[in-house]
Amino acid sequence: MLTPVEDGKTEKVQKILSRAGVASRRAAETLILDGRVTVNGTVTSTGDRALAGHDVIAVDGITVQPDPDLKYFALNKPQGVISTASDPQGRPTVLDLLSDEPCSGVRVFPVGRLDMDSTGLMLLTNDGFLAHRLMHPKFGAPREYIVEVTPVPSGKDLKTLRGGLTLEDGDTGPARVSLLGKSGDRGQIKMIIHAGKKRQIRRSFEYMGYHVITLNRVRIGSLSLGNLKPGQARELLAPEVRELYGQTGI
Repeated sequence: MLTPVEDGKTEKVQKILSRAGVASRRAAETLILDGRVTVNGTVTSTGDRALAGHDVIAVDGITVQPDPDLKYFALNKPQGVISTASDPQGRPTVLDLLSDEPCSGVRVFPVGRLDMDSTGLMLLTNDGFLAHRLMHPKFGAPREYIVEVTPVPSGKDLKTLRGGLTLEDGDTGPARVSLLGKSGDRGQIKMIIHAGKKRQIRRSFEYMGYHVITLNRVRIGSLSLGNLKPGQARELLAPEVRELYGQTGI
């Protein structure tokens, strides 16, 4: 994320972090005062200087990598598309849907996954620093889903889901769960989780005896799906990127 200065001169660390998009200069100063920023492994102070692209700068132990051309895309993943960068079986991936977007030759990668049958919002970027923080349980960026299941869940089971379940790979943790409506034997559920295990929502409902008909992610942190149609993508605006950083405590 750090862009080396052309003349090779050092700059104040907070200025480098601000230019890199990690935080505003004032917010970067707060990070430094809180002891969360290191330069070459040593906790820095607001008066310290560094050389972008040469010195190793980290926030909360995560290295801020040089990258002069950061890209951020919101994508509405359709059903049947793989949410990885490539697929050995040759199935369509989320990157195939970005072929017409202004990537300018920069390779991006999906932040987190949705299984093949699930749909909805995905974030694709080459900003490894932000991706790490969004997915790390410590920072807990909320992810919101609309799930249609059958039969209609009972109030007791919804309460159980809110408290979290113990699956074969561990506890799921608490979730915000509410019944939005029902039609016949189908119920529409809103579910918000902060740290997800692989296929956590599907497995949680199946564990309790429910069948998931559709699963659609509509929000990641402060970023919402909005009016994107299935298969469509758009590049994020600078304020949206700043809000995502704020969601992770920066």
